[in-house]
Amino acid sequence: QVQLVESGGGLVQPGGSLRLSCAASGRTFSVYTMGWFRQAPGKESEFVAALTWSDGSTYYADSVKGRFTISRDSAKNTVRLQMNSLKPEDTAVYSCVLNTIGGVGYNVWGQGTQVTVSS
Repeated sequence: QVQLVESGGGLVQPGGSLRLSCAASGRTFSVYTMGWFRQAPGKESEFVAALTWSDGSTYYADSVKGRFTISRDSAKNTVRLQMNSLKPEDTAVYSCVLNTIGGVGYNVWGQGTQVTVSS
């Protein structure tokens, strides 16, 4: 069974930065894509960013382009999300996601970590 462990959430002022990390662990598995979703209070979950393991391609939601950067440590099956110029509307629970079976979508989800942007 594959598990995801997230870290790095917290409280930050508008304009500040945070870095989230997510480590995948478990018995032998393949990593096709890792990424992040977020869900703000009263809103649906939305895609934030993703990284394709085979070639390192990255994808971002329009709302975070130019401010967030997703990166990986392949040896550790870890993905990070560097979040800069944070805005109050970035406040949400951020969940790490993983695809171990190929195709589209994600079959493993993390518990989530709270990010709060407030003065």
